[in-house]
This record gives sequence, C-alpha cells and structure tokens, in this order.
Amino acid sequence: MTGIAIVGCGNISQQYLTNLTSFTDVRVVACADLDVERARAVAKEYGVPVAGEVERVVNHPDVEIVVNLTVPAAHAEVATQVIAAGRHVYNEKPLTLEPAAGRELLEAAEAAGVRVGCAPDTFLGAGLQTVARSLAAGDIGRPLSAITLLQGPGPERWHPSPEFLFKPGAGPLFDMGPYYLTALAVLFGPVTRVAANGSRAHAQRRIGSGPLAGSVFDVEVLTHVSALLEFAGGQRATTVFSFDSPLSRGDFLELTGTEATLAAPNPNDFTGPVRLRRTGAPDWTDLPVKGATAGRGLGVLEMAQAIAEGRPHRASGELALHVVEVMTAILTSAEDSRFVPVTSTFTPPDPWDATV
Repeated sequence: MTGIAIVGCGNISQQYLTNLTSFTDVRVVACADLDVERARAVAKEYGVPVAGEVERVVNHPDVEIVVNLTVPAAHAEVATQVIAAGRHVYNEKPLTLEPAAGRELLEAAEAAGVRVGCAPDTFLGAGLQTVARSLAAGDIGRPLSAITLLQGPGPERWHPSPEFLFKPGAGPLFDMGPYYLTALAVLFGPVTRVAANGSRAHAQRRIGSGPLAGSVFDVEVLTHVSALLEFAGGQRATTVFSFDSPLSRGDFLELTGTEATLAAPNPNDFTGPVRLRRTGAPDWTDLPVKGATAGRGLGVLEMAQAIAEGRPHRASGELALHVVEVMTAILTSAEDSRFVPVTSTFTPPDPWDATV
C-alpha cells in the first residue's frame, strides 16, 4: 500500500481521511498541522499512527504521497517543501494562487523526479465519468457549447471562519470555480481565451455562525463573476460564479451538441444524475450512472495506482495549472475589459475505469 501523509487537519481533512483510511491501495501513516495538538487529535480519531510537525511528517520514511490540505495561500510553499523532501504531492485546489508559482512547482517536481496532483477530483466520480463516456460515444453529436451556474448568498452564513474565502485566492471564482472549470476542461479540452466581468455586492460581510458569529470582515475579491470561454476544440462556454445571489444553485452544467443536450450533475459532487435530451424529444432521458462514488480522495487513490502502474495520473498538476491560468485570465479580463489568451495546455485524461 502507498503511504499517505495529511498536512493540514482542518475541516476538509475529515472527508479525505474518511475515504483514504478505507481504501485498500493506500495507507494513511501520518498527520501534520501548524497546531500539533489538532494533528494529534485527528490522527487519534482516524487511527493514524504518526502526528506532529510538518517537517517530521513530510520526511517520514513510510510517506510516499503528501496530501496538502493547507489554506490556498500556503499551497505553493508547503508543496515546494514536500518536493524538496523527494515526495509526491497532491494539493487541495487551487494548485497555487498564480500561474508562475504553479509553473515553478511543476518544474521543481520534474527536476526531483516526483509527481504533482491536485483537486478537484470530482471529475473522477461516477457522475462526470458517465458524462465523459456519453460524449465519447457521440450521444450529443459534435459538442458545441456549455452553460454553468454557481450561485448562492455566500458561505459566511454557515462557515464558522469564512474570512479566507473572501481573500485573494478564494471568492466564488477561486473557491468554487475549479470544480466547474476542471469539469469543462476535462470534457472539452484546453481553454484558449476568456472574456469576463465581475462585481462585489458588499464591501463587508458578517459571520453568521460559530464562536465568531456577528463579527464583520472585509471582502477583498469579486463576489460575482461572469465569463465566456473559448476552447481549442472550437467549443464555447458561458459561466457564472456568484456569492451574491439569494437563490442557491450549483447543479447547473449543461453541454449542448449538434444532436442533443446533456445535463451533467453538480461538478462538486461525485454522483449523478445525468440526463440526455435529443432534438425534438418531449422530455429528458436518465442515463445509467456508473463509477466510483466514494468522494474526496479518489484523486489521491488514482494517483497512487498510476505511480504503481507507471502511467500518468488523471488529476494532474498540468490540468490544475491550466485551471489556475484560466481563473487568472478571467480576473484580468474582468479588470481590463478585454479578451485574455490562455497559453498553457494539458492532455485531457481518458475516462477512468475505477478500481476502489
């Protein structure tokens, strides 16, 4: 089994640990956090044998892949430390806050002979894998366009410490955009240019739950972003990412082709439903949804299997870097009111015949 270490034992680590401690091909051997006591508590909860400081865990002899679940601003620094220790690294999204840092990370990994993986891995779930197989089978004819919507009133209502979600590197675009943009990139291929606009409804927000309830904090990012994407294959996509909507809606991803429209599931989920509606059909047809549904950590598992089998892994650093460049281009376009080119590329992964 591949030895796994978790760095960053915050809220998201619970989902990763629940799954990674249940998969048969990997073994979680260590947990680390700046708060060492929290790392020890989490390790005890999930039966992980080692807990402590980041340096100790990263250099543990049984660790092969380090899962970096730190806050976005620390992703590049921690991943660089992991690579320097000769370990593979799998980052929570986004890969980095800026494309230049992402490129440096991938170059360092190549020089060290290790791999970089990155969330989101939701595209490896049964829902989006069913969509990928449907496109490959020609169910919608030639793919032409897509529409995605992510809308809601913002996470400050329920998150006990939401300030970081309204700082650079987060907001609806960097926090939730990776799910939708990764799904589109996997299904359509690389983006070549974008156009966008954006706004911010409130200069400050109020925490709605937890020990900090009632506290007010500054909003430092755009909280509503609309973007047009052009793809190398000729497809187009219209996207909305918003924390300014009273209506919550996250399960809108539709792909239109010459023969039919495909309604995909929420790109933040690992399951279905998946529906197809052909030209002239009176209603939608549900497609059988097949594949893995375990949840977060599937990308780590598939990466471990790929390393063992000597093949490329699917939730790759190259894909994640491309998504970072797309998001950065969207922000630039929103600020400058112009089309912005996207120069990075990647090889879209084949559909995954999951082994969990």
